[in-house]
Amino acid sequence: MQYDILAIGDTTIDAFIKLKDARVDCDINDEHCQLCVRFGDKVPYESVEIVPGVGNSANAAVACARLGLKTALRVHIGIDSNGDDCMAAWKRDGVITDLVVREADKKTNYHYVLWYEAERTILIKHEAYAYTFPQLPDPPKWIYLSSLGEGTLPYHQQIADYVSTHSEVKLAFQPGTFQIKLGAETLKDLYAHSEIFFCNKEESQRILNNKESDVKILLAGIRALGPKIAVITDGRKGAYVMTDAGVWSVPMYPDPAPPVSRTGAGDATASTMTAFIAMGMAPQDALLRGVINSASVVQGVGAQKCLLTKIQIEEWYAKRPVDFKATTL
Repeated sequence: MQYDILAIGDTTIDAFIKLKDARVDCDINDEHCQLCVRFGDKVPYESVEIVPGVGNSANAAVACARLGLKTALRVHIGIDSNGDDCMAAWKRDGVITDLVVREADKKTNYHYVLWYEAERTILIKHEAYAYTFPQLPDPPKWIYLSSLGEGTLPYHQQIADYVSTHSEVKLAFQPGTFQIKLGAETLKDLYAHSEIFFCNKEESQRILNNKESDVKILLAGIRALGPKIAVITDGRKGAYVMTDAGVWSVPMYPDPAPPVSRTGAGDATASTMTAFIAMGMAPQDALLRGVINSASVVQGVGAQKCLLTKIQIEEWYAKRPVDFKATTL
């Protein structure tokens, strides 16, 4: 079986704890914000919502499957009830789970999301799984690689070796915290073979080791590392894409209602754009669809609940404001 998309990364269960009594302290520039609760006291919360089978690559797999692509997921989970819940959630969304690895001596990752207003602070703990690249009788059309935890450098090299020896496979790379920490030099083979690369503005500065504010220079810097298509998101300023054909800016899609939670917004943008490019759409037009799915995702709790189908995205696009378009920079 040939997959349209093979998503690779880590997965977890998120427990969203909606805080009732907290505050956010920021510096004079409204940056470097900290979530504050009373120390050594009982802190009330409003609710808890459990969301299984999430994480950058799992979110991407669900997004692509919901858009109609034949999508498989390669993640590691435990043989436990939490793992069962993840498998059930993916199967409900049509994600192919044949390549999911279940390890008897490991637990399924479980994170706590401190949810205050529309933002979140996440308490994380990753199991040390025995990561291996799957045996694939038929190369997938795309590999979507995202967040993996510490101790996975050999696994990254396996993935790089595969894409370097299978030129017909296109790589979409949306690095997570550890992958950015490793540095572009360490992961140079992955950067060099990336068809499309996603990060936010602050991440691009860390990757390039500079404090450049001009997004065009940052995009060019990312492309110089190897990716053919570079995408940088910049919060409420929207997103930017650079290809051989030019540079485009895409604004945010207006929120239909105040955001509930911003978890998964970046994943929705990146995976949806990748899916539409895989379906033959031009990058700047695909980015518009990604931004639409991002606007939908923040209307619900968790990164997957409000992901749209292809028909729904085109319905949103048909109702777009006149200024919601890709503008050449």
